[in-house]
Amino acid sequence: MRYMGVNEVRQKFLDFFAEKDHLVVPSFSLVPHNDKSLLLINAGMAPLKPYFTGQEEPPKKRMATCQKCIRTVDIDRVGKTARHGTFFEMLGNFSFGDYFKKEAISWAWEFVTEVMEIPSDKLYASIYLDDDEAYDLWVNMIGLPPERVVRLGKEDNFWEHGTGPCGPCSEIHIDRGEKYGCGKPDCGVGCDCDRYVEFWNLVFTQFDKTESGEYLPLPNPNIDTGMGLERLSMIMQGVDSIFDLDTFRSVIDAIEAVAHVKYGSGGDIDESIRVISDHIRSTVFMISDGILPSNEGRGYVLRRVLRRAARHGKRLGIGDRFLADLVKVVVDSCAEAYQELREKKSHIQKIIDQEEKRFYITLDQGLSVLNEYIEELIGQEKKVLSGLHVFTLYDTYGFPVELTQEILAEKGMEPDMDGFAAHMAEQRQRARSARKETDYMGAEDSLYKLIDTGITTDFVGYDALEGSARVLTLIRDDETVERVDSGDSAVIVLDVTPFYAESGGQIGDQGVLVGPSGRMKVEDTRKIQGNRWVHTGTVIEGHIDQGDCIDTRVDQERRLAIARNHTVTHLLHSALRTVLGDQVHQAGSLVTPDRLRFDFTQYEPMTEDQISRVERMVNGWIWESIPVSTRQMSLKEAQKEGATALFGEKYGDKVRVVSVGDVSMELCGGTHLSNTGQAGLFQIVSESSTAAGVRRIEAVTGWAAYDIMESRKGLVNTLQQELRTDEDGILARVDALREELRSANKEISGLKAEMAKGAVDETLDTIQETGGVKWAAARMDGMDAAQLRDAADRLRDKMGSGVVVLASAQENKVMFIAAATKDVVKKGIHAGNLVKELAAMAGGGGGGRPDMAQAGGRDVSKIDAALSAVDVAIEKQLGI
Repeated sequence: MRYMGVNEVRQKFLDFFAEKDHLVVPSFSLVPHNDKSLLLINAGMAPLKPYFTGQEEPPKKRMATCQKCIRTVDIDRVGKTARHGTFFEMLGNFSFGDYFKKEAISWAWEFVTEVMEIPSDKLYASIYLDDDEAYDLWVNMIGLPPERVVRLGKEDNFWEHGTGPCGPCSEIHIDRGEKYGCGKPDCGVGCDCDRYVEFWNLVFTQFDKTESGEYLPLPNPNIDTGMGLERLSMIMQGVDSIFDLDTFRSVIDAIEAVAHVKYGSGGDIDESIRVISDHIRSTVFMISDGILPSNEGRGYVLRRVLRRAARHGKRLGIGDRFLADLVKVVVDSCAEAYQELREKKSHIQKIIDQEEKRFYITLDQGLSVLNEYIEELIGQEKKVLSGLHVFTLYDTYGFPVELTQEILAEKGMEPDMDGFAAHMAEQRQRARSARKETDYMGAEDSLYKLIDTGITTDFVGYDALEGSARVLTLIRDDETVERVDSGDSAVIVLDVTPFYAESGGQIGDQGVLVGPSGRMKVEDTRKIQGNRWVHTGTVIEGHIDQGDCIDTRVDQERRLAIARNHTVTHLLHSALRTVLGDQVHQAGSLVTPDRLRFDFTQYEPMTEDQISRVERMVNGWIWESIPVSTRQMSLKEAQKEGATALFGEKYGDKVRVVSVGDVSMELCGGTHLSNTGQAGLFQIVSESSTAAGVRRIEAVTGWAAYDIMESRKGLVNTLQQELRTDEDGILARVDALREELRSANKEISGLKAEMAKGAVDETLDTIQETGGVKWAAARMDGMDAAQLRDAADRLRDKMGSGVVVLASAQENKVMFIAAATKDVVKKGIHAGNLVKELAAMAGGGGGGRPDMAQAGGRDVSKIDAALSAVDVAIEKQLGI
């Protein structure tokens, strides 16, 4: 057995199964395709679910992959152990009704013993208790001694997930030697110690588990195997930890250099280095598949992993942003298998750098909030920070719990960790409750279950907008029926259709279906798994029966409007890359008859000049009437020609390439114009942000763009009339009005300042005292929050010691301000609690620090009553 690097192990596996007539496909995206049961791909077979269930036809009955996977279930253990990680690669070979146990076992043994050259006397196999077939193959075909074939129970060697396809497993284990053992007399395969390590799981999917618990034989059994690339590489490299693998080692070397520490020092240093080296790999691969940091879904997973790495950088004493610099090391170690990493390196670096910068800002915000909490504890003479406050710091501000503990300890305080744990448990429960219940193969489309699996639809809508078809299935109220009548909402499946189904950001076609006895208005068209088009709409005349031969008619004007917007999204993409740079990539789109929406990777807002240049460039291409062509070719051919693919999109072996002259070439299944001139006109309506590192352009073409021009012309005419000037004089007139307004506002501010000064002096004459604490309360209507705070500050300063409460009514809203000097805070006065109590009387709420706080209310009529209750509120705080 010789040393092999991770990249060599991966290639050896794929080459081996290619020789066994398997179709070797690149890793699918980490973003699941048409599978709502998963947030991220977490197993090698996950992207292949539709092939196992028959929902989709596989490109070949034998396939092999090395699949990128993310699992964050044990994220809190990453770094603490030598085995846990969030990113890993799963090697797998699959059979969809082709070969079965004999081939799966013999090829696994051949690969392990002959290609990897692992000594056969170190290998063991485990099988399911009742799987005599597998036992016979291991003993009589492979020649494994019976004592090295171990029968294990359902928990260990039977794969099932609810109802549906399931079956026994057979796992291959390696004996690492006595030094890794527990020393127990019965130590063997299945023991919890580190001696016998399982590294390849062969799943024999041969049963269909029913709702009643029966296990019925599948007519076409499948093979699903999974072997962790990292685990096999550990065996081949003779190391005990994934962090000692060659691909990890280069990342760790880079971390050591920037942190000026040494891996192997033990304790917190090793833990932080492990966390950073694992998490930076996860973030690089997630971003390369189009995932961006956000506060929900997979974007939140990315944000959490990335910020956890940044925090551990702080623990190592790294003072500045550093994660983006590690991207190059990860790319260099992994690009041999994932070439797209090189293409997207700069994009990945910018996203990581922006997010790390944002995290340090949130850390500063969290520190500010924590200091406020500490001030409250001091004012209340308490030593324990509530679990809710600890949770708020962690969940809202991303503030590390251990940092909260450390800062509190410096002040002689501590957090309520039990309360924090309770709030964390509640959050996890809410997250679990929010997830949809799914069956074995994920969140199934209910329509799929109602349509015979043998039915498919032939789409002819690229070349025709009208035609004839036969009704194969009718669905009404989630049931299949023989007839639908006038007024019924129905779903119709046809054998052939010109209606485009919603896909790739383009919405579905509308139109009519005309049968011998009725008509249906098609309001939407969708494609569901199994290559079936479903036409949803309302029967508007007569009835339609199953088996009817009908005429299909797409709304041609609507289709043309959609094609205008779709073709122009391709032009817009090219223009953005030309004006902003090649780092721009499409991050999403929506194409409707009325408008187009285009999301793209970009870190700063576009300038007016950039927007104008893009708009002018797209219109220039439109007016050139450039031909638009489509071609079918293999994915490899398309990539070789330079066609642009989309982040996270799932492509088959054959793809459709849409070219607009030399301007654009993209993989796209949508409908398009025959030449750009048909778009007529293009106008950008808005440019905005949708997420960190993603901008959005909303635009219109054709008649919609013309209508905007007409609307703007009408607006100019109205302005001329209202301002009593011609078009050339509008700006000068607006400037004059702005100057008049500025002068008036300045005069009003001066008057308000004089009024506030007078109000402060008047209030000083009304000072009262309760329990040895002086206080003043006054109503100062018309003042905004800033003016009210300024008045409160001045009153507090002039009093020297005491409490000030001010209220203002402005535009039917109530504003309260409370301020207290430090000496009365020590006596028990808390401005935040005081103002909160008074605001509640006016139908509002608020709060803040012990020395200064603000609140609002909705009932102006209750202001005087609230101010008259100040003395009672102060008495309560003083305990009188």
